[in-house]
Amino acid sequence: MKKIFVSLLLTGVLSFSVKAQVKTPQPSPTCEIEQTVGLTNFEIEYSRPGAKGRTVFGDLVPYGKIWRTGANKATQFEVNTDVKVNGKELKAGKYAIFTKPGKDSWDVYWYNETEIWGTPDSWVDSLVACSVNVKPQSLNDMVESFTIAWEDVSNGAYGTLAISWEKTKISLKIEVPTEDLAMKSIEQTMAGPSANDYYRAASYYLEIGKELDQARTWITKACEMKGTEPFWYWRKKSLIEAKLGMYADAIKSAQTSLESAKKAGNDDYVKMNTESIAEWEKKK
Repeated sequence: MKKIFVSLLLTGVLSFSVKAQVKTPQPSPTCEIEQTVGLTNFEIEYSRPGAKGRTVFGDLVPYGKIWRTGANKATQFEVNTDVKVNGKELKAGKYAIFTKPGKDSWDVYWYNETEIWGTPDSWVDSLVACSVNVKPQSLNDMVESFTIAWEDVSNGAYGTLAISWEKTKISLKIEVPTEDLAMKSIEQTMAGPSANDYYRAASYYLEIGKELDQARTWITKACEMKGTEPFWYWRKKSLIEAKLGMYADAIKSAQTSLESAKKAGNDDYVKMNTESIAEWEKKK
């Protein structure tokens, strides 16, 4: 009986040791911020170390050396359109932000390798997508936790990204192409549906068997807009026409799809069109 009790006790202890996990707060908690400026979306993820009474810049963070700009994993910066940072071009993409703090000036880098813990083992200049030099600003009030925040977000033209810690702050003016994006959207909308819009609508109507005459009108419009190259457009047109019993038209469309598929080297569409043409020839 004692052996059984001991065995059960050990089993319980082992089970507890496997399942139990001690949870404590992170010394440098992770922060994620999202910001829309005009029609451009930004996502930033970084860790926030505390000053804790230490002298930060020039000591904890040495002057003249690459810094991860935070703690733990390098700060992540993602933007979905091309932008300008202090007048410098930065392409849409995901980057790691590194800085080289100095007493009188900072260098800020957007680096094309993002999965880095700390700083790169070997710095590669060709991976720098954009770099700017900025003057640091002295603050009167203490910023205990390292902070990245958006300030002065304008109505579609730019936003100011501020990086602050201890009594130092740098500001980055990020301009966004809102007017260009808005004009492009207006032009596309005013021009009416695209060929892909017509194609998708026709495909859906074919799939659910709804108003196939309307589906044929849409797919015909799509084919007129795109020409003979997209063989999958013409394949869809042939299938709609066959569903309508318009076999002569379906064969013509399938033949266009067949020839385009041959040029593109798509054997699957060549086979499908060849088989359909043979089938529909018997039904004319």
